[in-house]
Amino acid sequence: MERSRIAVAGASGLIGSALVRSLTADGHEVVRLVRRVPRTKDEIRWDPEARFVDAADLTGCHAVVNLAGAGVGSRRWTKAYKARIQGSRLLGTAALAEAMASLDTPPRVFVNGSAIGYYGDTGDRVVDESAPPGQGFLPELCVRWEAAASPAERAGVRTVFVRTGLVVARHGGAWGRLFPLFEAGLGGRLGSGRQYWSWVSLHDEVAAIRHLLDSDDLSGPFNVTAPEPLTNREITAAMGRVLNRPTLFTVPEPVLRTVLGELSGDVLGSTRAVPKRLLESGFTFAFPDIEGAVRAAL
Repeated sequence: MERSRIAVAGASGLIGSALVRSLTADGHEVVRLVRRVPRTKDEIRWDPEARFVDAADLTGCHAVVNLAGAGVGSRRWTKAYKARIQGSRLLGTAALAEAMASLDTPPRVFVNGSAIGYYGDTGDRVVDESAPPGQGFLPELCVRWEAAASPAERAGVRTVFVRTGLVVARHGGAWGRLFPLFEAGLGGRLGSGRQYWSWVSLHDEVAAIRHLLDSDDLSGPFNVTAPEPLTNREITAAMGRVLNRPTLFTVPEPVLRTVLGELSGDVLGSTRAVPKRLLESGFTFAFPDIEGAVRAAL
């Protein structure tokens, strides 16, 4: 993609900050959506919960990337926090989509966040982008999250949904909480360890988003996960090998359910998602194996 003006919501998060660094390094003009009063010319104000963004601020943008949303695994899922998770995604996505649709010359592409939570618990069954949504809070959220982008789609904006897996990164996200435990020798499997985790390195996550931004013929949902999902037991063993630490500890399912509440279903659930459409589009993973991804994160 030629040097362009790209708006990024969620630019301070794990994936967003890495994406902004990548785009800026290649000479793109990145404008970040912030909730406070803008301090520099590369910031524009929005309020996702209030469904507000000034469409004029998006004028001249080639692309909009929306990675904003309250952390799904940040805290216990109380009724209030579940409402915050939903609002931060649905209202923010709708605000951006409607703002783009109102412009005489809208951005050419809208890359919107989503998650493999769309599929729910699939057990040992492999799922690609053609699979239907599962049941429960996360699948229902993902369906509504993607649907919220429909005003942009109807306005002719090429719209892509990035169904992201667990991102392997040293700081931030689920892996950011795993690393300190494993480094202290306290790592181990969660529950039975037989549940599949569809993971992706932070490097490949950013590269995939860049690929989807650049490919004018790609739209719709894309699983952004490494080609081979692994069980929690296999990932635990790999972490132990790379960090040279024992992995003797096990957190039983009843303990996880007591501590995490409804969130434990996401930790103990099994989603064996594969990036069929991403691979078919010609994307190549730099870190297709878990040990390489863990070493890259370190």
